Amino acid sequence: MDSSSTRRQATRAKLYEAAVTLIAEQGFSATTVDEIAERAGVAKGTVYYNFKSKTELFEELLRHGVGLLTAQLRAAADETAAHGGTRVEALDAMIRAGLVFIDRYPAFTQLYVAELWRTNRAWQSTLLVVRQEAVAVVETVLREGVEGGELSDEIDIPLTAAALVGMVLVAALDWQAFQHERSIDDVHAALSRLLHGRVSGR
Repeated sequence: MDSSSTRRQATRAKLYEAAVTLIAEQGFSATTVDEIAERAGVAKGTVYYNFKSKTELFEELLRHGVGLLTAQLRAAADETAAHGGTRVEALDAMIRAGLVFIDRYPAFTQLYVAELWRTNRAWQSTLLVVRQEAVAVVETVLREGVEGGELSDEIDIPLTAAALVGMVLVAALDWQAFQHERSIDDVHAALSRLLHGRVSGR
């Protein structure tokens, strides 16, 4: 990767961080490009050099953030498989990976969950695509578990995958907002017990 590409990625990362923090604080409509530029420490023209509009910036922010989450979920599953782990162990590792992501990017997670409930946004189609990419990683592990006889063939794979992702998102946001004295190990242990009781059938 050349230096100009590296610099552009670094600039975009600063813009993403500035935008997600501001939008989480005051909403999309109230956040201006000037504020994003100021928070990122760049000129306003730099924002428009990288993105055509505030809406495009937000769409790319969604792609970037959910893309990071998807990559971390996939890495957790792959690492478990590489060590000879079961599919339930892979799901458990993915739960922890999701919690680590949310702990690192709480503002993005709050924004993402809030946007899931809105249906009148210009980026709705983008949101649906990136959400499905994340859920599909969990679906793959569930499907492998069913095919290998480790999980019940009665489970509804799309709904179960969505439920597991939703469980992590909601539990983590509750942890961040109302039970921050708990450790990530506490939260993971609670969700792990649910996984083993509700999915593996043990």
